[in-house]
Amino acid sequence: MVKEIQLRITLKEEERSDILVLKSALKLDIDREDITGVKVLRKSIDARKPKIIFNYKVAVYIREVLPKTSEYQFDYKDVSKAKPVHIIGFGPAGMYAALRCIELGYKPIVLERGKNVQDRRRDLKAINQDHHVNEDSNYCFGEGGAGTYSDGKLYTRSLKRGDVRRIFENLVFHGATDQILIDAHPHIGTNKLPKVVQNIRETILNYGGEVHFETRVTDFKLKNNAISAIQLKNGEELAVDKVILATGHSARDIFYLLHDKEVALEAKSFAMGVRVEHPQHIIDSIQYHCSGERSELLPAASYGLVQQVNNRGVYSFCMCPGGFIVPAATANGEVVVNGMSPSKRNNLYANSGIVVEINVDTDLAKYEKFGVLKGLEYQKNLERLAFTAGGRSQVAPAQRLTDFVEGRLSNDLNDTSYQPGLKSAPLHSLLPKFIGGRLRKGFEAFGQKMKGYYTEEANIVGVESRTSSPVSIPRTDTLEHPQITNLYPCGEGGGYAGGIVSAAMDGERCAEAAVSRL
Repeated sequence: MVKEIQLRITLKEEERSDILVLKSALKLDIDREDITGVKVLRKSIDARKPKIIFNYKVAVYIREVLPKTSEYQFDYKDVSKAKPVHIIGFGPAGMYAALRCIELGYKPIVLERGKNVQDRRRDLKAINQDHHVNEDSNYCFGEGGAGTYSDGKLYTRSLKRGDVRRIFENLVFHGATDQILIDAHPHIGTNKLPKVVQNIRETILNYGGEVHFETRVTDFKLKNNAISAIQLKNGEELAVDKVILATGHSARDIFYLLHDKEVALEAKSFAMGVRVEHPQHIIDSIQYHCSGERSELLPAASYGLVQQVNNRGVYSFCMCPGGFIVPAATANGEVVVNGMSPSKRNNLYANSGIVVEINVDTDLAKYEKFGVLKGLEYQKNLERLAFTAGGRSQVAPAQRLTDFVEGRLSNDLNDTSYQPGLKSAPLHSLLPKFIGGRLRKGFEAFGQKMKGYYTEEANIVGVESRTSSPVSIPRTDTLEHPQITNLYPCGEGGGYAGGIVSAAMDGERCAEAAVSRL
């Protein structure tokens, strides 16, 4: 017999290794010897009150053997001689599209502009130390996409878009810890994701698929409302049948290419702002109601904040407890910041994007001349402004949080995790008023919601501009572009995802749609 129950465990009780069995026996009113195993299905922390509670959902096995295998099996086939599907981009959407093609008996041919995870590290080092951006290999471009080196958070609200559990099980199949199947806010970590990504690549290659790195697509040859061939940077042309476009939200050259060829695009609302960084102990003390160090049983505390300011949302985005701020520019002459956390989330700082919703229909009147690309051009201009304010390198403009809100230049700045360095700048006046003004009021409100959050010990760093794509690529109910019938816009770059899991699910859906027409 197997029974699923909910358990509430105190912080003190969590110290006992046998507590789940003891609590399960008590709740079910059975002898503990009758319990042959307890499988944790879900775990979360309730820290709303000083007495912290761990909430567990468990399956209790009563005189029954605990199963050792997953209910999910991945039936990969030899596709070395099968019909091909071309996939542009090898982030989560492209990776899962390729894996799904193999399951369905079709050969994925992946074209990735960036480098593999190992070689990509050198280009990340060059950004941090030499302030040089390789425009094809950086924190956004390369094997695994932006998620590989920018945190690996797996939390998603896109529960109706596909089988979330299947995505997680496939990550575990490829080497991720099975803890992601349990945690309410699962996370792999930037130190462990590269190996998982490499294992996915090896699966694709072992079953006959192809993955080509440093292979940038520069043109599409169109014929009869379809892509007949893809042209590469080296001049080579590839004849194609079905094309899944999974290039991510920062592949601006692809948006320009499609626009130049009069392929339908749409302007899309997005969000921009700054990244705020606190010492982690401040966030721990607020969230866990503690005055000293947090218990070793508790992870680095996180938070989620939202406030309506002048009829517009101001909210936290990509919160990274125990993490780092990283330079996420994809071209020289711009400064973009993002956040990441290692698997243990044991760095001294907590950071989060704090962003303002931007409505492309009402907020960007001065950019109307750019048509559907107006949001992209606005995004670029703010990133160039940050580059200039930081001193024309990857040094980022920054300000103490209290100085930003009170409208004064910071005489000095707090220590930071951002490796290229910070330069004091008047972000309160440099940011557009409808962003900066809302951020200032938002931070004041957040300080009321989290006592101690509003502090001079925090820095704000600019700019956080790549929350999502400012352009979407339309598609029909069959997931094809309405104009280019063999093109399947996919993932974040198409405007159909907002993170690793939703992008992976969309990749699977696009693969299924593409092969159904072969």
